[in-house]
Order: sequence, then C-alpha cells, then structure tokens
Amino acid sequence: MERIGEKLLNWARVLEDNTRAQAEAAAGMPFIHPHLALMPDAHLGKGATVGSVIPTLGAVMPAAVGVDIGCGMIAVRTQFTEDEFRGGRQLRSLRRSVEHAVPLSAGKYNRSLTASAQRRVEQLTQRAEADGFDPGESARNWQLQLGTLGSGNHFIEVSVDERSRVWLFLHSGSRGVGNKIAQRHIKTAQVLCQRENVQLPDRDLAYLTDDTDEFWHYIAELRWAQEFALLNREEMIDRVVSCVQDWIGTDVVEHERINCHHNFTQRERHFGKEVWVSRKGAIEATEGLAGVIPGSMGTASYVVTGKANAASLNSAPHGAGRNYSRSAAKRTFTRDELRTAMTGIEYRDSEAFLDEIPQAYKDIDVVMADAADLVEITHTLRQIVNVKGD
Repeated sequence: MERIGEKLLNWARVLEDNTRAQAEAAAGMPFIHPHLALMPDAHLGKGATVGSVIPTLGAVMPAAVGVDIGCGMIAVRTQFTEDEFRGGRQLRSLRRSVEHAVPLSAGKYNRSLTASAQRRVEQLTQRAEADGFDPGESARNWQLQLGTLGSGNHFIEVSVDERSRVWLFLHSGSRGVGNKIAQRHIKTAQVLCQRENVQLPDRDLAYLTDDTDEFWHYIAELRWAQEFALLNREEMIDRVVSCVQDWIGTDVVEHERINCHHNFTQRERHFGKEVWVSRKGAIEATEGLAGVIPGSMGTASYVVTGKANAASLNSAPHGAGRNYSRSAAKRTFTRDELRTAMTGIEYRDSEAFLDEIPQAYKDIDVVMADAADLVEITHTLRQIVNVKGD
C-alpha cells in the first residue's frame, strides 16, 4: 500500500498518471473521511476512478457510483465435476441454451415475464411504492429488463475450480433503468452545484448534500436500483441453472451461492464516524464475507473472503481493470489473437468481442497479488463456457 498525500491510499502496483490525478482530485473533495482508497485494479473512469472506495460525510457524488448502479457478480457452486460436463457432451448446445434463455446485448429485454421474474418485479414495485417513486418514469419497460444481461464486459460463464468442481456465474447490474436513474441524479447534482457556484475539479464530481430533498430522493432510487441489480442476477442465474438441468438431465444441487455488488453506496462506520461509502469498481470485504473477483474472458476468476482491512475501508478489487480502451483494443488486436486466447473455451466466435480480449485487461494475477492483505482466495476458477452479448 502506498500513501499519496493525506487523503489517498493506493493498492495498485500499476497506476497510470491520469488515473492518479483523477483519484487525487476526488480525494480532495471537502467531505472525504478519512481517505479515498484505490484498489489494485484502479483505472480511469468518468469523474471518479474505477476501482476506488470513496467515504463521504453528509454528501454523495452520484457519478462516484457510476451509471451501472449495483453492477456485480453472482456465483453458484454445483455438485458436478468437469468430467461430467465434458464427457461426451456438447458444450456448444449448453451455450446456445443459455443464450436463448437470457436476453443478451444492450437494449435486448424479455418479451414477457416468467413466474419467478414476476414475483421479483412485484417485490421491486412494492419497494418503489413504499419509497414514493415510480421506476416507470426512468424506464417504462423496466419490468421486462429484469433477467437480462446487457453487453460490454457483462458475461455468463461455466467454470471449474481447483478441484474440478463446476461453478455457474455471471456479471451484470441494473440495466437501462439503473442507467437512467443514475444519469438523472448526476445531472441534478451538477445543476445544484452550478446554482450554488460550487467550484469543482471535474463537473462529474458534483454532489448532493444530506440536508436536501434531492439527496434523499437519490438515496431511495439508488437503493431500489441496487436491489433491482441483485434480483436481476438472481433471475438470470436461476435460468442458467435450469438450462444446465435440462442439458445434463439432473437437478442442480447448490453448495454455495454468492451475490455481491461492486458499484454501490451504503452507510457504514469507519474511523469513528458514520459515512456513505461509495464503491465504484470494488467489493465489500468485511471479515469472512464471500465475494467474486472475475478476470477477463479467457483468464482466471477468484472466489474470495474478506480480511476486514481497515485502511482499505473493508474493500477489495472487483476485477482485472482495463489496460486498453475498447476502441484501442479493437485497433490493436486481431480476431485470431482472440481465438488463441479462448482456446479450450466454448464461446461464440465473433469479432464483436475483440474489445474484451484478455490482453485488453490488466493481469488478474498481479491484481490478486496486490490484494493479498485485502482478501483470502478460497477458489480459483477457469471457464469452460463463455456467453456474452454483442
């Protein structure tokens, strides 16, 4: 860990100059307490650095959570072994079954709701009504978004651990409705700061204070979107479990299920004060708490438990972190290089995934080495099936 000034602690061995400058700007906001923590996978974000943990007193910066509110991981360990999945069976048919069961890509939603999705939608509807707002004002079709993956770095995978046990896991968040909620409140914060003549190092560090109605409206909708993301992952993993059961002809027995956010805000106590902790690309890592830290497609992922490192604000990295922007990756790498990186993994061979090639990301093993005092690795996973949206 490296201290950068009074208000910034850094766990990233590799930290670009522009990322450091961005983190220093956020750490300099007057309500940071006690300091901002940069995770080992830190890289440049919009306003606030991806891979940062931002504790604030009496204020929140909506862009410090980001536009994919509640984005995170869910993982299920099954009773199956790799041999049972590979022994004469076609993994391609399983991949296609999952692709049919879960709508993929940006703007692709359900045409109708399953019974389980309907129950989850009713739960979310009741919460919104209790909090006095209508999610339909952000996205009229929000109900049909529950149980959908999205695109970019969101994925579904079948993986095996160090004992060849099969895991099912996926990465997604609050979809379009969460994005609309975030964008609206980011704009509100910017308007209010401008009205009060607040001088900001970056307009995306605009904030809301807890003595305003706008603050509490944001918190209510933020918490709702975080629950939407949690239930969205639950709905999708249940569909993946059903696909596996139909494909293998045996019910799945779940030995572990882990569902964790890595873009979220919640109330916590640190260094003697109650603060709002915004983790933008970081997981909570309190003592013994299970989490999932994915690599990129084609590299290892990790199931971990927290070590409650106080200086890190009980936090840990959320993944590998990008080395190349999406446009730079598409210019730099070739489809043949992607095929080589995905050798032995069943995936849809498409040039659309070139910006997700493993070489576009930081080395996940370096990230995990830098996180040694933040989490304990309990399982190391490698994928055998990968599903992504365009």
